[in-house]
Amino acid sequence: MTSKKVITLKDIAEDLNISKVSVSKALRDHPDIGAETKRLVRETAERLGYVPNYIARNLSSRQSKTIGLVVPKIAHHFFASAIETIYHTAFDNKYEIIMTVSQEKVENELIHLQTLLSMRVDGLLISVTEQTKDISIFETVKKRGIPLVFFDRVVEGLGFSTVTADDEQGTYDAIIELINSGYTKFAHLAGYSYTNIGKNRLNGFRNAMKDNNLKVPEPWVVETGFAEGDGYKGFMKLFRSGELPEVIFTVTYPVALGVILAAQEAGISIPGDLQIVSFGGSIYNRFVTPSISYIDQPSEEIGKKATELLLDEIKNPEMREERHIVAPTKLVICDTCKKKEE
Repeated sequence: MTSKKVITLKDIAEDLNISKVSVSKALRDHPDIGAETKRLVRETAERLGYVPNYIARNLSSRQSKTIGLVVPKIAHHFFASAIETIYHTAFDNKYEIIMTVSQEKVENELIHLQTLLSMRVDGLLISVTEQTKDISIFETVKKRGIPLVFFDRVVEGLGFSTVTADDEQGTYDAIIELINSGYTKFAHLAGYSYTNIGKNRLNGFRNAMKDNNLKVPEPWVVETGFAEGDGYKGFMKLFRSGELPEVIFTVTYPVALGVILAAQEAGISIPGDLQIVSFGGSIYNRFVTPSISYIDQPSEEIGKKATELLLDEIKNPEMREERHIVAPTKLVICDTCKKKEE
């Protein structure tokens, strides 16, 4: 079986009996080429099945008009929402997104980054895995002068720009609001402390406890991951420790879902026996019984600002500087964590 011929600019030029340079300019809408010639070139390109060679364009113009995106997962409300906004923002600016998913595996993240660098993307948008500790690949990106913006989960201290939610203050404010609603016994299923979101959300939680003279038994702070299974295991660890708190604050919404499943198996009623509040919510929360109160994490705003920031660094390299954008949060009360009756 013979392979299909790849149509080139030369094929279009020969078909129309014009120069290859004229074809290239016509396809780029160059003002040197008349409207009728542009029309003929585009119609011929479509008829012959021409597809632009982005690698060749990259080599000649030193711009690929592509952005590499690395996220830990897509089956998660925050990332799904942020990704959609990233795509829209890039497309509106005539950039394509090349998306990769690390699946929370550092080895995948490294491979994806190496692949994107080899494709000569103009810049990178990255939310790191929950296990990322080796930062050597990001140091390589820095040395090569490639624009990179971290969002949500970031690597600090490398001089790259970041866009995050107000993890620490947002947590603090939410916990204070719940304390003012009558709750005094809190536990926290925390993320890994070497991640920025795990560390900052834990700091906000501990500061709220300290400022209100509320003691948290050590077994009531459980360091875990960010997924449903981590919530399930974290709750079971709390349950086996003996007395349960009034409120469990979870580092993410999926962790809260895991808590609900484990509590049901343990015969614990939510919100009758136990309250849950999570950092981040979901569009599907209204279908969950009980619906979980959550700290609203502005995923669309974070995705949009991260993309705009990266595009600015790509288009204005001489003005490039480290910037940190922090999006505000707010507590949304649903079926859980309602104000206690006096």
